[in-house]
Amino acid sequence: MSDTTFGPQGWTPEQLGPQDGRTYLITGGNAGAGFEATRILLHEGARVVMLNRSAERSEAAVAKLKEEFGAGAEVSFVRMDLAELDSVRKAAAEVLESVPRIDALICNAAIAQVPTQKFTVDGFESMLGTNHYGHFLLSGLLFDRIEESKGRIVVVASLGYKMGIRTIQFDDMNWDHNYHQNKTYSQSKLAQMMFAYELQDRVAAAGSSVEVYVCHPGSSSTSLITTSGNLMTRTMFRLMAMSPMVQSAEKGAYPEVMCATQDGLEARALYGPTGRNEWVGPVGRGTLEPFAYDKSVMQRLWTVSEKATGFDWTL
Repeated sequence: MSDTTFGPQGWTPEQLGPQDGRTYLITGGNAGAGFEATRILLHEGARVVMLNRSAERSEAAVAKLKEEFGAGAEVSFVRMDLAELDSVRKAAAEVLESVPRIDALICNAAIAQVPTQKFTVDGFESMLGTNHYGHFLLSGLLFDRIEESKGRIVVVASLGYKMGIRTIQFDDMNWDHNYHQNKTYSQSKLAQMMFAYELQDRVAAAGSSVEVYVCHPGSSSTSLITTSGNLMTRTMFRLMAMSPMVQSAEKGAYPEVMCATQDGLEARALYGPTGRNEWVGPVGRGTLEPFAYDKSVMQRLWTVSEKATGFDWTL
């Protein structure tokens, strides 16, 4: 499928106007596509606040960015672990205290292909807890501030949403009986997408000005698999990374930057590479499978997510 909205080269940062006075929050901004998205936005004069688990790696990332863009570059971080709901609450409180406007929250961080079943401190399967519940709570806590700026929420999904059972396993959310590193990961990314599409519906019904978009990085050379998968997965990905079927982390960042800044995007869409297998190639609107916005499943997931996070999100 080829989307020519942004020309034959697709969307590129050349189409990004000046970002002075605008503020972006990015989860997982100290490595991979999140770091590259931060670089692209700083290059155009934006302020970027990274929400990262590791203070040490965040400090190193900030130092590297200030070396590139000058000591005056407006880049900072707030320590936050998406796998701990208390950490998310504390980070959100710190953001609300120190960040007066949010033009977009980019939900970029994720863990993937965890080889054996693990749990978050709150008792959730680790990938669902980190990728979905953590971002659900963060988005809810920051929503009013985002709305004040007529801002956006960008959910970075994955083509992996098609790898699993293509719905939510409500009778066993922790996958106690059929845990599988790929199918369970797939479930966590599908949950993120369903959250975004349901939020779109709720925002529209409430007459809110917040825009919500979903994208994916395609097949990008980031640290995600190399830090999360088992040995076989990591080895396969290293071999793939040498092939033309994998693009740079910088190109993997294009879809999320586009969704955070570009006007005229469509809500019920999945943005990302539009070339071979939609893994690589020009960035535009890709293929979105209808099961990702099954209304009854999305509504049920929203209720489950509110209960899991203890956050009653009324729009």
